[in-house]
Amino acid sequence: MGDYPAELIRTRYLFDGTEVTIRPIRAEDAVMEQDFVRHLSKASRYARFMGTLNELPPGKLRYLTELDYQRHMALVATVIRDGQELEIGVARYVVSPDGSSCEFAVTVDDAWQGSGVAGLLMLDLMDVARTRGLTLMEGFALAANDKMLKFARQLGFTIRRDPDDRETVHLVRTL
Repeated sequence: MGDYPAELIRTRYLFDGTEVTIRPIRAEDAVMEQDFVRHLSKASRYARFMGTLNELPPGKLRYLTELDYQRHMALVATVIRDGQELEIGVARYVVSPDGSSCEFAVTVDDAWQGSGVAGLLMLDLMDVARTRGLTLMEGFALAANDKMLKFARQLGFTIRRDPDDRETVHLVRTL
């Protein structure tokens, strides 16, 4: 695990003025991350993991929370509820073997979809990727996920259909 990049911690505001903290995930966030995934609707879990799972197996949870912050970066959006930090969204990228591009994923708690949190997470994530010298960001989404496709277009991603796979689309954006 790399040194925690505390300089990436930001305070942001949602459309309704709610204050959120956007920061790199830490290994100590494993319980919060597991709760976040468990709390997602079945549809949201399927859209994110492109499969059915109710919770993250231990190895996957470690992979998602114990990062080197260089080749693998994840930013969580959190709010304080009843004195506890609550994860409402997460965006991450993993650097591709070529070292100049990365693959991203973003997930927002169902209750917070449409709040602006996904945009804040992605803008900060793209900024981090750009700062770290990456030149291309790409991702995959279910072709039927209209909200995600509209969101990706708003962020400047090009949507490419895969002729061999009608279920998913490829999202690509130069940084």
